[in-house]
Amino acid sequence: MSDADDLAAFRAAVADARPLPASGRVHLGGPMPPPRPLQHLADEQAALHESLHGPLTLQDRLEGGDEPTFLRPGLAHGVLRDLRRGRWVIQDEIDLHGLNREEARALLATFLAGSLKHGVRCVRIVHGKGLGSPGKQAVLRRLVRGWLMQRDEILAYCQAKPQDGGEGAVVVLLRAQRKSGTAR
Repeated sequence: MSDADDLAAFRAAVADARPLPASGRVHLGGPMPPPRPLQHLADEQAALHESLHGPLTLQDRLEGGDEPTFLRPGLAHGVLRDLRRGRWVIQDEIDLHGLNREEARALLATFLAGSLKHGVRCVRIVHGKGLGSPGKQAVLRRLVRGWLMQRDEILAYCQAKPQDGGEGAVVVLLRAQRKSGTAR
């Protein structure tokens, strides 16, 4: 079969085809940027303001558990209270199970940097309970909590609720992303 025969067969096959009617729409190019969750951001800002400036109640004083927590000096206790109560939505998480200390530290640093870059404020870090470690010691739990206290971007952390990992995880509140172009 020659090229002329192929062309004739094609023309015969599409002889009844007609162009689609004009829709009046203009295609402007690539996908739209993702929407900004303005209400979510406003809710987080309101929760932070209330926890920083709200009064300390008797319930707050009674609620403090004996699980390990951290609160950056200078912040109101209400920040930790709100984190413990779950008022901050966990936006991302990382699981460090099975990693050695060097791998865990590197992966945690990368995760926190990415979270800050993307404006994530609340994360869960699963470090495990140490049940798979030699001597059943929770090595990563102790190390992760120490590393978090050393990082400036960490405002607070507390042990996760039982349904979120309990003593095998921490919920961490990160500082807000710095605006680019502003002085430190």
